[in-house]
Amino acid sequence: MTAYALLIGLVVAERLAELVVARRNLAWARARGGVEYGRRHYPWIVLAHVALLAAAPAEVWLLGRPFVPALGWPMLAVVVLAQGLRWWCIRTLGHQWNTRVVVVPGLPLVHRGPYRWLRHPNYVAVVAEGIALPLVHTAWVTALVFTITNAALLSVRVRVENAALAD
Repeated sequence: MTAYALLIGLVVAERLAELVVARRNLAWARARGGVEYGRRHYPWIVLAHVALLAAAPAEVWLLGRPFVPALGWPMLAVVVLAQGLRWWCIRTLGHQWNTRVVVVPGLPLVHRGPYRWLRHPNYVAVVAEGIALPLVHTAWVTALVFTITNAALLSVRVRVENAALAD
């Protein structure tokens, strides 16, 4: 459980780093006339991600979920790969990346990096991590609940983002 708590702590630290980058990029975008879309769903996304990071270790601790190497190690690899994809997205979008949906008028869509192949590669990372992070330590209830919740939230988010980018 100690190693799992450390992993969760590292993911929390990564999320905080994302928020620092997002806040800086939000200021950059607003200074250039950036428009935010979908403000109503954003707090729900934040809540879901905070719940994931709290529920996974809680499930492990409260329900005595074991570490099963045949599941845990591959899921840890998925978590690490998801982080790599996430930061590739952040680096590729540069100032245009944000945790919010913010569009700066006149800037073209990005078609390099992972965006060459996928329209929303960051959400692939979110989905993969949301399944894999709890399953590192067999917290399957958290993985299931987050996956269902995240699917509903992403259906809204992708619609909002696509409409914003089409504007």
